[in-house]
Amino acid sequence: MPSKLALTLEIVKRTDDMEGFAVLPRRWVVERTFAWLMHSRRLARDYETLPTSSEAMIRWSMVTRMGRRLARPRAVGRR
Repeated sequence: MPSKLALTLEIVKRTDDMEGFAVLPRRWVVERTFAWLMHSRRLARDYETLPTSSEAMIRWSMVTRMGRRLARPRAVGRR
């Protein structure tokens, strides 16, 4: 499937000898997106039996999220 979508996947792992907190590159973007998706009650549990219906629910959740973001009023002075 990645050849069709022209995506590159980079897996970032912590090393075993690392102690304490260390920022991993761009991992927060994925975790933030998963957190946004979990706000949808339908996606909080795995109700779907087919992968296509699950994918449709994920798409619907992100469309709703982006629609709300685009519809909200902008702050004064922001571009």
